[in-house]
Amino acid sequence: MVSTDPAVRAVAALDDEQRARIYAFVRAEHRPVTREQAGAAVGISRKLAAFHLDKLVATGLLRVRDQDAADQPRVGRRPKVYEPTDVEVRINIPARQHDLLATILLDAVLAEPGPGGSVEAATRVAHRRGVELGAAVRAERRPGRLGAERALHLAAQLLARYGYEPVRPTPSSLRLRNCPFHPLTDRAPELVCAINHAFIAGILAGVEADSLTATLTPPADGGCCVELSPRR
Repeated sequence: MVSTDPAVRAVAALDDEQRARIYAFVRAEHRPVTREQAGAAVGISRKLAAFHLDKLVATGLLRVRDQDAADQPRVGRRPKVYEPTDVEVRINIPARQHDLLATILLDAVLAEPGPGGSVEAATRVAHRRGVELGAAVRAERRPGRLGAERALHLAAQLLARYGYEPVRPTPSSLRLRNCPFHPLTDRAPELVCAINHAFIAGILAGVEADSLTATLTPPADGGCCVELSPRR
C-alpha cells in the first residue's frame, strides 16, 4: 500500500541514492538548476536527471518553472529549472509533538515581559548553550588563534551541523540560508530571532572566534536573521 503521508513519500523519494544526491546538489546551489546541470553534478544523463527531479517535484521537495528569459543563453524553448521548496520533512514513530511544546514555551516566555523576565532568561540560556557547543568543538579541534578567514570557515562547518546552511555571499561574510527555527519565527519573530542571535553569538564565544561578530540583519531571501562578519 502506498502511503498518502507527504512526509513518508518525501523520505521514500530520498531513499534512492542518485535522487538524494541530486536533491543535495539543488539545495547547495542556492540558485535554480537545469536538468543538464543536475545530471552533470551526479554523473548521470539529462533524461535520468529529469526523471529524478520530477519525482522530487511530485513529493513537494522541489518546484519547477521555466527558466527566466534573461538567464537563457540560447534561443528556442526555455529549459525547466528546479529549486528547493520550504517543505520540511520529519518523521517520528511513534508521533512526537516537539513543535507543540515549543509553542507553549514561547507563549510562556511572551507572557512575562519586562526587565529580568523570561525573555532575558531565554536569551541567556541560548547564549550559554552556544558557548558550550563552541567550546566543545574548540577542545576537539584545537584550532589555535582564529583569524577572520579561519573563523568564518570553522563557523560555517559548525553551523551546518545545526541546519543553518551557511553560504559565503562575499569573501568577508557568512550568511545562513536556512533558519532552523523557521516555523516558530513566524509566531514570535522578535523573540526567536533574539534567541537565535544569542545562540550563534555564544558559539563564536565558545570557539573563541574573537575576530568575528554576529549581527542581526533582516534576511533578503527568507533565511536566517544573523550575519557573521569580521569584527571592526
